[in-house]
Amino acid sequence: MIEQLKKNWHLVLYFFLAIFSISPLLSPGFFPMHDDTQVARVFEMGKSLSHGMFPVRWVEDLGYGYGYPIFNFYSVLPYYIGGIITSLGVTALDSTKIIFTIALIGSGVSMFFLAKEFFGKLAGLVSAVIYLYFPYHAINVYVRGDLAELSAYAFLPFAFLSLFKIHKSGAFLKKYVVLGSLSIAAVILSHNLSAFMLFIFIGIFILASLAFNKGRKILLLPYALILIFAFLFSAFYTLPAIFEMKYTNIASIIGGSSYFGDHFVCINQLWDSPWGFGGSAPTCVDGMSFKLGKLNVLLFGISLLLFIINFKKLKDKLLTVSFIFAGLVFSIFMTLSYSSILWGLPFMDFLQFPWRFLSFSGLFLALILGYLVWQVKSSTNLVLDKNLLGDRIFYITAFIIILLTLFYNVRLFEPKTIHDRQSSYYTNEAYLKWTVSRISDEYLPRNFTTPSSQASLRETPFDIIKGSGNLVILLNKTSENRAKVNLSEEGTVRANIAYFPAWKVYINGRESSYIIKDNGFYINLPKGEHTLTTKFVQTPVEKISNLLSLIGLLGIIIVIIPYGKKTRLSS
Repeated sequence: MIEQLKKNWHLVLYFFLAIFSISPLLSPGFFPMHDDTQVARVFEMGKSLSHGMFPVRWVEDLGYGYGYPIFNFYSVLPYYIGGIITSLGVTALDSTKIIFTIALIGSGVSMFFLAKEFFGKLAGLVSAVIYLYFPYHAINVYVRGDLAELSAYAFLPFAFLSLFKIHKSGAFLKKYVVLGSLSIAAVILSHNLSAFMLFIFIGIFILASLAFNKGRKILLLPYALILIFAFLFSAFYTLPAIFEMKYTNIASIIGGSSYFGDHFVCINQLWDSPWGFGGSAPTCVDGMSFKLGKLNVLLFGISLLLFIINFKKLKDKLLTVSFIFAGLVFSIFMTLSYSSILWGLPFMDFLQFPWRFLSFSGLFLALILGYLVWQVKSSTNLVLDKNLLGDRIFYITAFIIILLTLFYNVRLFEPKTIHDRQSSYYTNEAYLKWTVSRISDEYLPRNFTTPSSQASLRETPFDIIKGSGNLVILLNKTSENRAKVNLSEEGTVRANIAYFPAWKVYINGRESSYIIKDNGFYINLPKGEHTLTTKFVQTPVEKISNLLSLIGLLGIIIVIIPYGKKTRLSS
């Protein structure tokens, strides 16, 4: 045990240094954020799982109590983790904190393994700390509260690690095909907008790899398999998100105050901009910061100089290091108004905010500073012939960068305030059906009539709205509601559910038609006693999507893993 700790002291030290980033999450209560819906969504995921729904697509309390298919369209992976944790008896609030903690610390761990692969363990430690304490990372946690983007940030390094390793080795490395597939799928399932940006960088890397590798035709196999299996793993989520979006009002979030042209970053803001807890504005004076950090910019300048000086000496690292520098320049370029012509391309407006590319700036910047440490070691070994002084300069450089990063950036990982609130505050019925629903109601149908006040919220799954009689609720679950209805005359019952094609209506066990209106389903019933049931039955698109994901899982287990440890690729 002690020997293992000594061997992996870089990771041990990283975990110690990472504590400063999560200390507010260890305090009682919780802090306010832009997307103040996280605890509620974790709670709803856990509730849907406990009601037997899998995959979880629908939640019953949000959408003003009419429910909506949020997990058909929005980040699912972190909420699955949170929902499973709540099923173990942990409160939704503590589960949310745990997910934030995993995503925060996990980001540095994945970066460590990426950077150490090319620049060594000490450089990996430097890159891990830079990546963890990158300013935009703090924005996503303690200002925006964007759990989805935060989770994707943790998987990005693994996605690039698999691609870099396959390019460098020129071999079919099954573990990196699996790692690449899983990590890219994890980015998709965590934050589809981050995945959209990731595919831009992946496309550029694969084209460059094929152009500069002699065995480029054979390299297509592992690259293609990574992308195919990533699609299959995430198909249960991505296909419904694409083909069933028309049943919601998601398109409403595009444009308006989220129009990308109003949210470009100004160059001076990258150098330094005031730290705040407000929002993004269509000027160079925003309520939150988009800075890369003065220290990071200065160190990048030094790294670039060393890269230019040692360009011809990089040899097998040339494409990797060149791509890293180009990736940083491109990601920063995409945050600036100079890139506006590219933002006019199809689907780019879905990204809403150009500053989202800062996630990738953090990734490439962390790698560049790992390269800086490695280059210092290479240069001192060359000049000083690998003597003790050269090693000391190497370690001193690394730890100075780490200490300066902590000095300047730890203070950013603090919320504006912490409210002394229990989990029940975020999961009580009124908070879910009114407060959270008003924050995010774009998953309701386009023409749905939202309640005008909290007093007008629905109280039961069914209401008799025409005719006289009585109604007794027999079952009230996320995916199924049932009632005994006794009418003294022909009448109409309203199912208080927002329309989505997965919902079926059954009268006395037989499927029946219903009328779709802007506040639920209207079901005509004859006189007498009836058992009325509404049930969520996955659509054909959802069933096909599930099947594709199952095929992907079986494909990895049956085809890829037994393929062999390592198969050399050659032309």
